[in-house]
Amino acid sequence: MKSKYKATSYNGSWESSHLYFILLKLESGNFLTDLEVKWLRANGLYETNKIAQEVKLFSQLKSKYKATQYQDSYPDSLLYQILKKLELTESLSNSEYNWLINNELFETAEFFQQQESVKEADFAQLRDKYQANRNSDLSLSSPLYLILQNIDANKNLGESEIKWLEQQGLSETIFIAQELKETREFAALRVKYKVTHYEDVSPKNHLYKVLKRLDLSNQLGEQDINFLKKRKLSKTIEIANNKYANSLKFNIESGENLNEIEIEWLKNNGREDIIALAQQKHFAALKSKYDVLHYQDKSHTSLLYTILQKLELKERLEATDVAWLQETKIEEPQATYSYYRWQQEPQYQGNKLFSGKIRITYHTIEANFYQQEFQRTDNKWNLANASSHWRKADEPKQALQLTNNLQFDKIKENKLKSALLTTRGGAFRDVGKLDEAENCARQAIEYQPKSHHPYTLMGAICFERHQYSDGEYWFQEAIKRGANPRDMDSEIKRVVKNAKDENKRREVIEYLLKKDSQRYAWAKSYLKKSSDNVK
Repeated sequence: MKSKYKATSYNGSWESSHLYFILLKLESGNFLTDLEVKWLRANGLYETNKIAQEVKLFSQLKSKYKATQYQDSYPDSLLYQILKKLELTESLSNSEYNWLINNELFETAEFFQQQESVKEADFAQLRDKYQANRNSDLSLSSPLYLILQNIDANKNLGESEIKWLEQQGLSETIFIAQELKETREFAALRVKYKVTHYEDVSPKNHLYKVLKRLDLSNQLGEQDINFLKKRKLSKTIEIANNKYANSLKFNIESGENLNEIEIEWLKNNGREDIIALAQQKHFAALKSKYDVLHYQDKSHTSLLYTILQKLELKERLEATDVAWLQETKIEEPQATYSYYRWQQEPQYQGNKLFSGKIRITYHTIEANFYQQEFQRTDNKWNLANASSHWRKADEPKQALQLTNNLQFDKIKENKLKSALLTTRGGAFRDVGKLDEAENCARQAIEYQPKSHHPYTLMGAICFERHQYSDGEYWFQEAIKRGANPRDMDSEIKRVVKNAKDENKRREVIEYLLKKDSQRYAWAKSYLKKSSDNVK
């Protein structure tokens, strides 16, 4: 019995054990008391307890279906499987039904016959109800019976079921099932979108199509909104508007920008808060793109936001915009470190907004503008301006390409010749072709000896070559012709900053500090950077 009732894990003696008497009860088909069930659990005999529960259910089913004369109470009996089928009103196989007859369980078999008769009547009723009498298979095992039961239970049909009905030519049944599905959907949509008081509940009503569109998308068209307004469904309109507004808000949070139509809709529906959110997100994204995240003002009303939007749209900036960028600084953390570790306290340095990507984008826009103006007017001053801006946009090759193949003998104005040669020479200097740069500078001086620009270029070229005394000479000549000494310092600073050879950089720095330690005090920072790089 221990083996039969899966109690082999118990090691106690049978004479004094409760288990022996419990197994005897089970063997005789009697029920266990609550105390006996608790004892089995307390001793870890869960499988035995599970069998006991099955024995109990088996006994109850035998009583219910008039099969008590059958002596075997163990759950592996075929009768138990048959009785469970009857309990679920499932059909028996021919072999199972014959087994009942052979074991003289006629009353149990009668239960099955009664269930089948009820099912057959139900099947006939369903065929009439859902216009499916065209199908010739009237057996309860027909797929049609289960399909009709699903329809009657308000279940949506699957693709395979619809396909089967189509194969049987039961188009009326499909139509009824579809209509019932739409009726259920319409009822659910009316509840969801607050139109439960609406009298017409037929899915043929246009309201069903409107609510379905609303459920499948985030926005209703103007015609649908007007349809709802005429029927005074203000709560539905409010839900639709909130749904659309929330979808726009989600898009904004996901990094998308609003278009003009969406902005106009938000204004018309009093959702300026979402417009402000979009502008703040857009401003933050632009600040990140143009490397000015440390600018403190996060408001979408900031002048910086207006300027960045112009740059993003490749629009030219006003002179006042550029002046503001040149005057405004932001405090940015400066990467500094000691010999052994990074400093614990961050250091900050003030950088002008008109630098980095903002400066490059501005000059790129200007370069393209003047290039297009040259193509439109053939005025070569536009060519000189475009070339200058390409250089400032760190695109000297564009400047060189723009000034290639110039026929100076056809240009009458010496001032223009000098300007074109100076900007071309500057581009040669930018790409490291100093000999070509010098040739351009000297030609520019010949065309306009009183202009300081080519002299400044010559001074810069000499410093690039580490010919400092010659460079000083040319810079002085430039100053005599009106150049600002600060412009000379800017050219020298550029030489120091762009020096690739650390020894040459140190050389020019030491020269400058020796000449005027106060004027060139800024060079000390580059000297320190050189030392840090060596470390």
